[in-house]
Amino acid sequence: MTEYGCAGVGQRLTPRPVPAGRPYPLLPTRSSRAAVAAACLTVRPAYIPLTMLTLFDSAFSPFARKVRLVLDHKGIEYEAIDGLLLANRDVLARVNGRVEVPTLDHDGVVVVGSSDIVAYLERVFPAQVVYPASHAEWVHARAWERAADSVVDAILINVSYWMWAERTDEMPAGLLDAARRDLEQVHVALERDLATRDFVSTSAISISDIALFPHLVSARSLGLPHDPERFPRLDAWLKRLRAVPHFAADVARARRFVVDFLSGNAHERRKIFWRGDRIEWMLSRGHHRWFMNEIESDRVLWPGLGIPAARP
Repeated sequence: MTEYGCAGVGQRLTPRPVPAGRPYPLLPTRSSRAAVAAACLTVRPAYIPLTMLTLFDSAFSPFARKVRLVLDHKGIEYEAIDGLLLANRDVLARVNGRVEVPTLDHDGVVVVGSSDIVAYLERVFPAQVVYPASHAEWVHARAWERAADSVVDAILINVSYWMWAERTDEMPAGLLDAARRDLEQVHVALERDLATRDFVSTSAISISDIALFPHLVSARSLGLPHDPERFPRLDAWLKRLRAVPHFAADVARARRFVVDFLSGNAHERRKIFWRGDRIEWMLSRGHHRWFMNEIESDRVLWPGLGIPAARP
């Protein structure tokens, strides 16, 4: 199997759309344990049987970033496809009826949803665990993973639309203030949990750190930074994770993606993909009329039905 390495540190190749007749792109990314390799792409010949993991992801999705961080934490090799490229939408739809990232294909076993994917990886690749062994720590880590996925994501993504989507309106009055109030409660809880340890749920990196990181590391760019003086432990925790190679590579990759995303038209930017927790937060903060107007103005993308495929 022929491989072509990067010419230098930081070289980046743009993922190509899936050519007609080919199940996967010609230029998938390949993970490595080194931070440098995270910036490279490995070119493989077409039609190679799937003997490793294929991840439909996007550097724009905190859920996909969570899964990718778990793969890198465990040192698992995988190939990644930008599932949010408009050119790849039909390919993703054939694998996942909800047309969502992340989606994992492991030799025909398809796993959807970031938490289910992480649980699958922990089951199949138990080395370098991300769920603590202690029952109490396991429960705590899962609770923070759930909070990252359902609470923190909803707060941040709902204020981000006016920074990347093609919109002519202004953010609804009070939305940013509501986000600040709610996110501050997250900051207070994290400061509490980091009082006696370096990481959120246990003495080592776990799923709670991995799930929270992609959200909170992006908060400043959304106008929702934490106050380092009020939350010094939270601030130190973020710096601690940024020093870990695969976390640093995640941030660099996300930044590169945003630059390309905002300057191109390869991804959907007019319609917004909505899901349960994001809708719940928006409605519960009093912006139901704004949301109904989005639906009536045909600016909403809905997920497909999440009906399981036949067992392999």
